[in-house]
Amino acid sequence: MSAKSFTTDAIRNVVFLGHGGTGKTTLVDAMCFSAGATTRKGSVADGTAVTDFTAEEKDHAISVNAAVAHAVWQDVKINIIDTPGYLDFAGDAKAGVRVADGAAILVDATAGVLVGTENSWEYCEERGIPRILVVSMMDKENANFDSVMGELHEEFSKDVVPLEIPVGSGEGFRGVVDLLSSRARIFDPKSRKGEYKEEDIPAELQDACSAAYQELVEAIAATDDALMEEYFEKETIEPGRAAEVLKAAMKAGLIYPVVCAAPEKGYGARGLLERVVDIMPSPAEAVHETAKDGEAEVELSADDDGPLAALVFKTTSEPHVGELYYFRVFSGAVEAGASAKNTTRGGSEKLGHPGVPQGKDRAEVAQIHAGDIGVVAKLRDTHTGDTLSAENRSLVLDGIAFPDSDISIAVKPAKRGDEDKVSTGLHKIHEEDPTFTAAYDPELGQTIARGLGEMHLELAIERVNRRFGVEVQTEPPRIPYRETFTRTAEGQGRYKKQTGGRGQYGDCWVRLSPLPPGSGYEFKNAIVGGVIPGKFVPSVNKGVQEAARKGVVAGYQVVDFQAEVYDGSHHSVDSSDIAFKVAGSLAFKNVAPEAGPILLEPIYEVEVTVPDEYMGDVMGDLNQRRGKILGMEQKGKKQVVRSQVPLNEMHRYSSTLRSITQGRGSYKMKFFAYEQAPPNIVEKVKEEAAAREEEEKK
Repeated sequence: MSAKSFTTDAIRNVVFLGHGGTGKTTLVDAMCFSAGATTRKGSVADGTAVTDFTAEEKDHAISVNAAVAHAVWQDVKINIIDTPGYLDFAGDAKAGVRVADGAAILVDATAGVLVGTENSWEYCEERGIPRILVVSMMDKENANFDSVMGELHEEFSKDVVPLEIPVGSGEGFRGVVDLLSSRARIFDPKSRKGEYKEEDIPAELQDACSAAYQELVEAIAATDDALMEEYFEKETIEPGRAAEVLKAAMKAGLIYPVVCAAPEKGYGARGLLERVVDIMPSPAEAVHETAKDGEAEVELSADDDGPLAALVFKTTSEPHVGELYYFRVFSGAVEAGASAKNTTRGGSEKLGHPGVPQGKDRAEVAQIHAGDIGVVAKLRDTHTGDTLSAENRSLVLDGIAFPDSDISIAVKPAKRGDEDKVSTGLHKIHEEDPTFTAAYDPELGQTIARGLGEMHLELAIERVNRRFGVEVQTEPPRIPYRETFTRTAEGQGRYKKQTGGRGQYGDCWVRLSPLPPGSGYEFKNAIVGGVIPGKFVPSVNKGVQEAARKGVVAGYQVVDFQAEVYDGSHHSVDSSDIAFKVAGSLAFKNVAPEAGPILLEPIYEVEVTVPDEYMGDVMGDLNQRRGKILGMEQKGKKQVVRSQVPLNEMHRYSSTLRSITQGRGSYKMKFFAYEQAPPNIVEKVKEEAAAREEEEKK
């Protein structure tokens, strides 16, 4: 299947953002259906929505991936990037923002500004892209447009201004008043495409619309001196002129217009298509992208004649096809069969059959113009975040600022022999989603998977199970405890073995002493008189270190101590490196129990950012986790709580914090120090170590 290519000026790239459950995917589907880009109106619940097509999305009825669709309206191609609203999948939301020139942020008309709304706004602020706010779910019970407008002003900006006023709300929502044209758009309830007819403004809304119109035109005029003079003279602004100035004001971040929608009924879909065409910038009008070319910084323009610079923002895998790479062209054009240089990793790629995405489908095109979004298959060594550059240049675009993974789980195959399958599956999922990582930790003896939340990890494991036909089990990650000494002790390690031929003989006296926290390990050679020849002393050191790695209390590495070898004996024939290594190990094992061994647990600095109203609950929870509160400070409208908490108590904290704060809290943590574990923790760790040892013997 082939498709039409659109030139740069006839393209709009819009990312749809918002808290989970605000109707983004449903509205995107309605827009595509209204524009004739799809032949039926899909449903999230039925698994037929154009941008929710993976098995995980159909099973759970939520968006978990960024997906691209397009609709043509007034001869303009609108690339719509539908992103997940749940925090667990914030990586895809940030990827979508990275390649968009504007955003539509959906706000629930009943719940108002939620944490997903706040995050969406922050992502757009970071990129500096214009945004339209869509008050969604206007047909639901308790929908309140005025209340939402108040929250938007309070939380974001006084420059949030309505372009539309709703006609009715809840079950009575039946239309909107377009303030620029001063006409009411009354939706046809029988139309599945959100069609409407224009009428005069209802009498009961005349005063409210008049006040809103004045607020809107004054806000627009305030951004343009010539328009301000025109407004003072005529007391009105011609709609086309107002839209032109509004686009410039949006680009400059001076105005954030608000519209209304009821996604399930398709109400507002056509109006939003119109707004995107009229007031969202084309790639040529958007803020120019910059790239590195060696040490130089180059400003790019969305021009087919410029050097190719495209960013891969999403990678997926499709049966019988393999990997698919979604990219945004910031400069130049992609010709079918052309070659490009991957300047992130080196090497050349052939862009064999580029296409334009429509959800899970693709339509092949001969050329993808500057500013457009495309998809290509079968690249050799390209990944999410990579730059594809003209072969005669070395352009590198800024990548995607993915959020750090803040939750971890240990994974293992349910059956022995499936280790390679599991490893391959985990690696493939990481290729598609860089916020999911998995690596074997030799100290813990576990493969640790990390992600942005419990649901994120759960669905990643689900993908591995489904795609690779292997069952993956999960368990809590082990804690990297340490052990150390509290007093000095000394003793002998003697190894003697006679087997008829040459024997083995090593004999050493070792003194173990505690060192200050963070000192690590020191070895001291105090041998005099050659009682142990110098060539064998390093072997004693190796033996001590090897034994120290296996611990004394519960099998964890011993740290912050000094081992001093001060006496011993040797045999002129039977002594060897291996004999003195064994002797050093025996000396450590004999002396360590007398040196006051203790268990140390890792302590982390935890910084929690929450709205004021949740402070008490958050601090109470940290105290229950044996946390030590260090202080609090104001940060904007939120409080930052600083504390020190044992790592053992932080498992699943991400989910707990979201529950306590209704998703409005966030945290970050970093290693602080090791401290002595309390007796109850020591006993628990000993029991776990003994059970693990028994399990390994089976």
